[in-house]
Amino acid sequence: VVREPIGVCGQIIPWNYPLLMAAWKLAPGLAAGNCCILKPAEITPLTAIELFKLIAEAGFPPGVAQLVLGPGPTAGHALAASLLVDKIAFTGGTVTGRKIMAAATANIKKVTLELGGKSPCIVFADADFEVALEYAMFAIFAGQGEVCSAGSRLLLDKKLADKFLPRLAAASALIVVGDGLHPETEMGPLITPAHLEKVLGYIAAGRDEGAETICGGHRLTDGALAHGNFVAPTIFVNTEPGMKIVREEIFGPVLAVQLFETEEEAVQLANDTIYGLAAGVFTGDAGKGLRVLKKLRAGITWLNTYHPTFNEAPWGGYKQSGLGRELGTAGLDAYLETKQININLRPGRLNWFGGV
Repeated sequence: VVREPIGVCGQIIPWNYPLLMAAWKLAPGLAAGNCCILKPAEITPLTAIELFKLIAEAGFPPGVAQLVLGPGPTAGHALAASLLVDKIAFTGGTVTGRKIMAAATANIKKVTLELGGKSPCIVFADADFEVALEYAMFAIFAGQGEVCSAGSRLLLDKKLADKFLPRLAAASALIVVGDGLHPETEMGPLITPAHLEKVLGYIAAGRDEGAETICGGHRLTDGALAHGNFVAPTIFVNTEPGMKIVREEIFGPVLAVQLFETEEEAVQLANDTIYGLAAGVFTGDAGKGLRVLKKLRAGITWLNTYHPTFNEAPWGGYKQSGLGRELGTAGLDAYLETKQININLRPGRLNWFGGV
């Protein structure tokens, strides 16, 4: 049994983590012996352009690594549908992922999809309070929530609610929001004005459906923030499972809190989603934590931490969070075909057909 390169691999990356995503896809694709065509998001192409300058300087053979710029509906679709492309790897939203998957049927090309999430961060009453509090904030507000694996649902033990939620709201209100180039900034702006309006639309929908904000819930426009895409860290309580802010990926600094009373209820709420990318559990009982993690339908899970990514470990999701895995040996395998070679070392007559 041998492993061989797939051939020509189209790779489409999102606007968050643009340099990381480029390396994340190019490295295994090229290491496996393929030719790769990378298409960055049209609003964040600059790091990919600089990376490809270095690739040319390093002396890659012409055509082995190629860069294509352009919008998704044209350049991205062309890669996904092309009969000359043998594999397509895409990281981005689930809606676009479905389109990529459909276009890939043109020649039944190999597909890897890393899509959206609505990931739960579960805090049990026996968790270290201060640790769980900070990680609940970090899970959603790191990268201003523009992270596929963001812990955008806080599943909180009801016994903790009266103490935990006021502290969470007060601490989140103190997050320093501003220019990402300033050292004191703890949370930056959203990517575009259009995305800002999308996130504000979800906040309005949450209020319309009856949820209550205990922190944020508005655009920040004071002083230097007046002309930027800044949203205050936002926390919703009194949510219901059917609300848009609980069901849909917002991709912004908006946290939906859900309360539970039992371990079984926590697991049920955590799995009550079309997504299955990530999940975190905080508890002082490691046995319980591992038991809960094994019941969660998610591909990336953490116990008493949230967000660390290890290049050695496979990254990807269950359900509508994607297909296949990236990183680790699984990420390399995704760029290889498996071939069996059968060798007869002592060839002789088969004597199957009497007339031969």
